[in-house]
Amino acid sequence: MTLQGNTIYLRALEPEDLEFIYHIENDESIWEVSNTQTPYSKFLIRQYLQNAHQDIYEAKQLRLAICKNETSEAIGLIDLFDFDPKNQRAGVGIIIQNEIDRNSGFGKEALGLIIDYAFQQLQLHQLFANIGVENKVSLALFTTFGFEKIGIKKDWNFNNNHFHDEALFQLIKK
Repeated sequence: MTLQGNTIYLRALEPEDLEFIYHIENDESIWEVSNTQTPYSKFLIRQYLQNAHQDIYEAKQLRLAICKNETSEAIGLIDLFDFDPKNQRAGVGIIIQNEIDRNSGFGKEALGLIIDYAFQQLQLHQLFANIGVENKVSLALFTTFGFEKIGIKKDWNFNNNHFHDEALFQLIKK
């Protein structure tokens, strides 16, 4: 199975994920990496989940839950966004909810699975990622898979009363 790893698997979102997504989307400590500026209501997330069944070609994005094999517990989300079938590319983003799980290799395994899925199943030519230059963990994760920094967007994001640079990374299918 393409979306099954040794310790985690990726699955489509379910209505039961409402509370989990609500907590992630409203966690102000990660708003900086998700470009979120305002809280999300449960009503909006419920509507989003009702439309989550849309095909990636229709929605231009795909959000999957990252779940532990042992417990089926959702621990994070991984997204393909700005899906462009004509140019065979998409952006990729990942968030692991809690600190303990962030340092357990789950994100690395999830990113590997989504890269394989994007290149093999969706036949994409390239993936890209936008990463704040201060986000050392994400920078290390993406470069592990061969993502190359192709540019810096100066003063791109305004957080905590300061502008911050953001790096653009790209992985082209070999």
